[in-house]
Amino acid sequence: MVVRHKGARPGRVGNGRGYGGGVALSLAISPCPNDTFVFDALVHGRVPGAPPVEVTYADVDVTNTAAERGAFDLVKVSFAALPWLLDKYHLLPCGGALGRGCGPLVLTRGDRTDLSGATVAVPGDRTTAYLLFRLWAAGQSPARIEVVPFHEIMPGVATGRYDAGLVIHEARFTYHRHGLTALVDLGEWWEADTGLPIPLGAILARRGAVDPEAAAGWIRESVRQAWADPAASRDYVLAHAQEMELDVVDRHIGLYVNEFTADLGDAGFAAVDALLGRAADAGLVPQTSSSRATAWTS
Repeated sequence: MVVRHKGARPGRVGNGRGYGGGVALSLAISPCPNDTFVFDALVHGRVPGAPPVEVTYADVDVTNTAAERGAFDLVKVSFAALPWLLDKYHLLPCGGALGRGCGPLVLTRGDRTDLSGATVAVPGDRTTAYLLFRLWAAGQSPARIEVVPFHEIMPGVATGRYDAGLVIHEARFTYHRHGLTALVDLGEWWEADTGLPIPLGAILARRGAVDPEAAAGWIRESVRQAWADPAASRDYVLAHAQEMELDVVDRHIGLYVNEFTADLGDAGFAAVDALLGRAADAGLVPQTSSSRATAWTS
């Protein structure tokens, strides 16, 4: 199977500066509604005691790569990328995306039931979506995997450029508009097989630059404010929602911002350990210590 990259959506990347001495804390998140909803109060200076924040918006494939260089103080990444990042970052127990009924979908144009020989578009080669796809697709042999910007996947499948596409987030609400069919809901597959929630996106704090306990406190307060007054973040969320309809924005936030956003808890860490453990056993990622053991979790 050949993996080809098509070039991610452009985004400014950080320079690894630590905050302090008047320098803003660098934060990288996606422009998706769940991230902007969660981080609105922190970004806009409404969290008491938190430093000023300089934000970069980028697809997760971009932030996964940038985090390998230690490019940001706080960064949203895929849980699947943790084996390459925990030497530079603490995993925070809040702020991320993990839940039930919110898994990635594999989409096709017709009634295809097998991906052998197919060209499949994916949003990143170290994304949780792609790792789940590889675990599910064991025994199938796609001819080619192409990493493309997320927003190009559904149109590419609809026009026949790709035989199938792996999609996340709001695509589960809109794929019918492209005339596409869900071959599999990888979240349903994962939950039926493990009984655990789906670990999608994690928030990391750069070691030596950010106090992880303080950072977790800032994020939890930002989440608390978002839930207490959803209208306060509405203009900010919509400004970055890439022309998403209001009802899709609300459904997106309702699905991806949940109890695990405030605290991963035992079930959340068990899900991360199960994902990375299965992937390591299959030779898909390096062996890594327990996420709970290597994270700041109190």
